[in-house]
Amino acid sequence: MPRVIAVDVTKCMGCHSCEVACAVAHSRGKTLLAAIQEQPLPQPRVSVLAAGEMAVPLQCRHCEDAPCVAICPTKALQKPDSEGPVIIDQELCIGCKSCIMVCPFGVITMSADGKSIIKCDLCIERLNEGEDPACVEACPTGALQLVTVDELAARSRQLAVTELVATIEKQS
Repeated sequence: MPRVIAVDVTKCMGCHSCEVACAVAHSRGKTLLAAIQEQPLPQPRVSVLAAGEMAVPLQCRHCEDAPCVAICPTKALQKPDSEGPVIIDQELCIGCKSCIMVCPFGVITMSADGKSIIKCDLCIERLNEGEDPACVEACPTGALQLVTVDELAARSRQLAVTELVATIEKQS
């Protein structure tokens, strides 16, 4: 069953812990102390953006029919498993930025050296070891959770029903 990172913006306090954890997870040293000594500094694959009075963590949505994969001229971006993440082969990436232009979420960025792109890979190594992505594990409020698509749909249905009942009760 495909899993996605669900975001509850009402719980996000904009602490950026997810960004730090992501950068550390994608660093060579894999610890905060080692990561801050690396050159260039490791880059996060998740960004926390302000939206009014809320903070919204954004990362790759690993689209079923990913436009970034379809447009990549070197096949550096792949979705090898229909239930898995879109991943990048840094060695194949030529830095053409086509994927950046077509990403509907704007979550693909250039690496610090400008030679290739970087994007969320759901911390594939961690997933393969049975662990949650680093951003999910680091979130102190539970605003980020790794869930199945069915769980996400069930949450949405429950929220819609709760809001409907509240509206009806308010009108009574």
